Amino acid sequence: MNARPVIVGIGEVLWDVYPDAAHFGGAPANFACHSASLGAESWMVGAVGADELGERAVGKLLERGVECGHVCRDAHHATGRVLVTLNDAGQAGYEFAADTAWDHLAWSGDLAALAARCDAVCFGTLGQRSPVSRETIRRFVAATPPGALRVFDVNLRQRFHDPDTIRASLALASAVKLNHEELPVVGELCGLRATAPRDMLVELADRFDLRLAALTRGPHGSLLVAGGDEDDCPAPPTRVVDTVGAGDAFTATLVSGFLHGLPLDVVNRHANAVASFVCSQDGATPMLPVGLREQPVHP
Repeated sequence: MNARPVIVGIGEVLWDVYPDAAHFGGAPANFACHSASLGAESWMVGAVGADELGERAVGKLLERGVECGHVCRDAHHATGRVLVTLNDAGQAGYEFAADTAWDHLAWSGDLAALAARCDAVCFGTLGQRSPVSRETIRRFVAATPPGALRVFDVNLRQRFHDPDTIRASLALASAVKLNHEELPVVGELCGLRATAPRDMLVELADRFDLRLAALTRGPHGSLLVAGGDEDDCPAPPTRVVDTVGAGDAFTATLVSGFLHGLPLDVVNRHANAVASFVCSQDGATPMLPVGLREQPVHP
């Protein structure tokens, strides 16, 4: 691995539109922002419209230290938007605009060159909802070096997933991250025999030969499986303001710690701490405190 890891988020770039405000978002974009905060050479690969929201999106990425040389400007399609509603517990619901710029992410030789430098890439299901972007995302992930961490952040949203996309993504990945609501869906689609969450995660890792599998459970913390090692970590207490982006912050911290070779329990504890902080703030990419941006020191 490079001294400063090269980490890429690839897929949707969009704005989360709340009843009273709009926040920059998109799971891979959130992931890229938090990866940059954690010290990576972080890149976003995606597309925005040639519009005000597109300019603002690129500005937000640059503010967070994300490299934007592979965020394309699409003159024919608008920057992505999603209407976000929050219930009384702060849990989010989403309604996505159709046929936006990130649905038209085209392959190029420049993307091949970036893929060849990757230490880790994170991709999901939503970014693959269109044939063009699906092909580009899979081609990029496949072009990363054999030792790169290829993270499939399942991120199920509305109807934008299907069995073929999930199984093909797992086959391409070397790591998976999913939450407690997504695990049963993935388990059924993949025909897992196990029924207990821990056993399902282990079976999923074994079935697809994954180096790392992560299950997040909101206030109940997370379970990590890596080879023969496991760690179950509770979430620190926090006052939940907004859960949007917490999972992406967890994934970024997980990837950073794993690439630095930290013990699984140290990685898990740090990822939970970062995710809990994000839950306590408005928006998906609040600036992390200095103490959370530093890699933890293990005994």
